[in-house]
Amino acid sequence: MIGMKKEYDVLIVGSGVAGVYAALNLEPDVSVLVVSKRELTLCNSFLAQGGVAAVIDKENDHYRLHIADTLIAGGYKNDLHSLQILVNEGPEDVLRIMKHMDVDFDREGDRVKMTLEGGHSRRRILHHKDSTGREMTEKLIAEAKKRDNITMVENTQLCSLTPCDGGFWALLLQDDEPIQIACSYCVLCTGGIGRVYPYTTNSAIATGDGIAIAHEIGAKVKNLHLVQFHPTAFAAEQGRERFLISEAVRGEGAKLLNAAEEEFMHRYDERGALAPRDVVSRCIIQESKRQGSETFYLDIRHKGEEFIKDHFPMIYARCLEEGVDITKDLIPVFPCTHYLMGGIDVGIFSNTAVDRLYAAGECAHTGVHGANRLASNSLLEALVFSRRATYDISRRMRHEQSGVTVPPPAIPTGDKPLPKGYRTTIRNIMQKAWFVEPDLDAAREGLRVANDILHDLCVGGYKLTSDYIEAKSLATVCVIILKELLEEA
Repeated sequence: MIGMKKEYDVLIVGSGVAGVYAALNLEPDVSVLVVSKRELTLCNSFLAQGGVAAVIDKENDHYRLHIADTLIAGGYKNDLHSLQILVNEGPEDVLRIMKHMDVDFDREGDRVKMTLEGGHSRRRILHHKDSTGREMTEKLIAEAKKRDNITMVENTQLCSLTPCDGGFWALLLQDDEPIQIACSYCVLCTGGIGRVYPYTTNSAIATGDGIAIAHEIGAKVKNLHLVQFHPTAFAAEQGRERFLISEAVRGEGAKLLNAAEEEFMHRYDERGALAPRDVVSRCIIQESKRQGSETFYLDIRHKGEEFIKDHFPMIYARCLEEGVDITKDLIPVFPCTHYLMGGIDVGIFSNTAVDRLYAAGECAHTGVHGANRLASNSLLEALVFSRRATYDISRRMRHEQSGVTVPPPAIPTGDKPLPKGYRTTIRNIMQKAWFVEPDLDAAREGLRVANDILHDLCVGGYKLTSDYIEAKSLATVCVIILKELLEEA
């Protein structure tokens, strides 16, 4: 065991903003283990570009406006109570990480600089250039490393959770070695499911592991089919991971163009290129069919080289690696799998249907996003609801007996190698059945194949490896999504 004890008060799975902020909000006498599937910074939080939305400037903004914008983007399918909590409590969390955790947001003089993104009626996006997620993640991790009660380990994957009196036994895989630890409480902050698709803006760890494990032990999973396709991912010719061209690029004046290099959004929506993401993505697909081409561009050249390099240094550098100088060239873009609105269903304190199990961040379904997430609400949700999970845990620790007293379950002993091609098959099923617009015939056939794959993975006696866990997670996620999609039809 590298840096781990046999028992902890709280196990947190995931080292993004939700996971690390949860650890930082627990009392100093609470023993906390944060496990990261790969390196600590390999997470969707780290990749977040645009910023964090919060009503900080109360002279020019109001909580009611932020709520209204979120409701419009979410198709009024949001949970209003959770949304009110998010918008009202979020600014305090943002100010706290600035003041006490050294998170740096761009400024104009002595004021925090705000930008605009699609769906927002006011400039309320705090940002650190175009790498806000990186700034937040690195600073929170640095703060967590100072705390004696927090242990953080890398290259450690959660394989299963076994509920028992007083908590859980967690089966972990660390550097390919199985390890079992006990915990009184578990907070799943395992991120999204982007890798269930062939192309995604998500990091390599986004295979839905926490969602699949929670589902296995009886937690409710809700609205997993509510997948957000970002309209402007860089249209790379190769590679599974597509880097994002932030919403803020359009917010600062970039034009969205079709293959003829014409603006087209006015044909479909009066809000133009600053309509919510799901709207823009659908409009691109419609325009693609109309023009018979998947070629689309963003054009920000008119803003000038100094402005572009100052506001979007990471996007500028990343595009340059692909041979595109965004101060001189058009940026090729196309919709891509980006974010999950559904997930493990939780209450207002991030509690699940399984006792002592919590979930926060992208893997959780709080209901705040409705049918489509408003830009830059995700980092805010990660802060607010991970903190709220710790409130409930701290309350329970003061009043309830904790500590696992039963022996750990047997470690699986399968030895068969994982068949090749299962993950590729799942990804192709998802791309055909549910990309921007659903194909119900493909969903029905895909569900049959995915069910067969999942059954084989569950009973086939395969060796416990990271690849096996991810394949089972992807198959589980695929089956749940397609079932929901067909039930909705």
